Amino acid sequence: MAFSRRNFLIATGVVAASSSVLTACGGEDKGGSAKNDGPKVSGSKTVDIPVGTKADSTGPAPEVKGAVKGGIAYSLDQQDMDHLDPAQIYSSTEAAITVPILRGLTGYKVDDKGGAILVGDAATDAGTMKDGGKTWSFTLKDGLKWEDGSDVTVEDVRHTFERTFASFITEGPIYVQTWLVGGDKYEGPYEGKHLDSIEIDGKTITFRLNEARADFNFTLAMRGYALVPKKHDTKEKYDKRPFSCGPYKIESRSIGKSMTYVRNEHWDPKTDAMRNAYPDQYKFQFGFQPLAATDRFIADQGNDKQAMVIFNEVAAERVAQVLTNPELKKRVLTAIDVATYYWPINTTRITDVKVRQAINYAWPSQQLQTIRGGASVTEIATTILSPVTPGYTQFDLYGKDKKPGGDPEKAKALLKEAGKLGQKLVIAYQQSDNAVKQAVAVKNALEAAGFQVVNKQVDKSTFYTQIGKVDNGYDLFAAGWSPDWPGGYSVFYPCWHGKNIGDGRNNYAQLNDAGLNKAIDAASKIEDPEQAKKAWGDIDRQVLELAGAVPDYHPIRNWMYGSKIGNVVYDAGNNCVALCKLYV
Repeated sequence: MAFSRRNFLIATGVVAASSSVLTACGGEDKGGSAKNDGPKVSGSKTVDIPVGTKADSTGPAPEVKGAVKGGIAYSLDQQDMDHLDPAQIYSSTEAAITVPILRGLTGYKVDDKGGAILVGDAATDAGTMKDGGKTWSFTLKDGLKWEDGSDVTVEDVRHTFERTFASFITEGPIYVQTWLVGGDKYEGPYEGKHLDSIEIDGKTITFRLNEARADFNFTLAMRGYALVPKKHDTKEKYDKRPFSCGPYKIESRSIGKSMTYVRNEHWDPKTDAMRNAYPDQYKFQFGFQPLAATDRFIADQGNDKQAMVIFNEVAAERVAQVLTNPELKKRVLTAIDVATYYWPINTTRITDVKVRQAINYAWPSQQLQTIRGGASVTEIATTILSPVTPGYTQFDLYGKDKKPGGDPEKAKALLKEAGKLGQKLVIAYQQSDNAVKQAVAVKNALEAAGFQVVNKQVDKSTFYTQIGKVDNGYDLFAAGWSPDWPGGYSVFYPCWHGKNIGDGRNNYAQLNDAGLNKAIDAASKIEDPEQAKKAWGDIDRQVLELAGAVPDYHPIRNWMYGSKIGNVVYDAGNNCVALCKLYV
């Protein structure tokens, strides 16, 4: 699912950077504070998104019962988007905010209960697969228009994918670029050259891949592969102001402060099975820390009655107040996320696996859970895969269930065995009150286990750029991931395969184990779904036996909104609030 990444970056950036509660509750209440009567991650239904039919892909989208057209929907969010060029989008927040303006060949159709199916968005259906998944074809719908009234063409679609190879595209997903035949030598369309493995004929585009990908149509649902018009491609400048073929377009933007969407009069709802368009405008407002936003939602005054959020969640300081008050809780969307937050250990600096295992044993899971808001908002993680991701296998290598506060004695014994008592660790964390509290808890726990710890605060606006460098100078840092589509491949290949080590890549631990790489490659070729799930579960265990990271927590999202916003539902495909389903 397109979660974003860096979804975590996606998600991760927000959680680690703020006092917001990207939280999940413990299925077994693995330590923590108050009793949790809300939804639990462990034991919840696995998130599995089916492929819809051509009829499912045909617009218009079903009307929302009781919805009214008109009004302005506001947001109270923490920070602006780093990227709006779809090829640069690899964050769930950026993905979420662009659903009303960007359309891809495929996408996720959301029902009123937050379920989702994969459908054709700009395409007539979710694609036709041949050659066991090495060839995929999609046909454009009739009546698709850009915001200037010009037609969306198959040449635009080809250009969309060819431009992802350009040198200025540095942040988005690279799945399609890796899979297209000849992609390893292609440098983009700006010198007038096309990629031969992308073929167009009439309104049909065909992709020829170097490996079978039965999930290729899910990959194209990522915002990173949303359409870009060839005529209006401004290259680097496109990141600030993309062109719309959705129900809304950008009217104005003050970077870092606000962005306003207004209706795109050239959008035809008959072409769109996914999106409703009820508000006249969306006014996104940035600069609100989670506590300030939560307090404004609680007060519910003025325009805040018509406000919602993209990523700010109920602040840790207000979790108990909001979730135990029936009237306030009515205005909270709670959703189990498929993300896992973890702390990668830089394996090029901490080369001894016993030292990395000692970090895991010493980890203060329960203390961190309490700082984030308690067991009602986070579940302590013992795995990389979330319990709701296909392939999840329950295991606990480092005894967190029995000792959620950590096992400093076991950790110290491992350090002594390795001859590394007093091992220095440099830990990077983001700038926020909550992140500081967590960093102090980690430092205290690791020092009690025999480590020497140096905490370094990194500007949140450049945090992922810094930890994404090969020579970053850090041993440990907060990160996390949610699958780009359901399954283990989009977790373990981008984050744990040795091929994905490099500046700006997602293997933050720089783990390059031959056995693990081989297992990931083999699992990606398994056609039987049940066998594949087992393989990904085994790979999860393998990563943690190598102690490439410390699993931290699984989140349950709690998004609050104003009293005059209706039909706030979860988009399970983009793991966010479904902007095109709400109304004022």
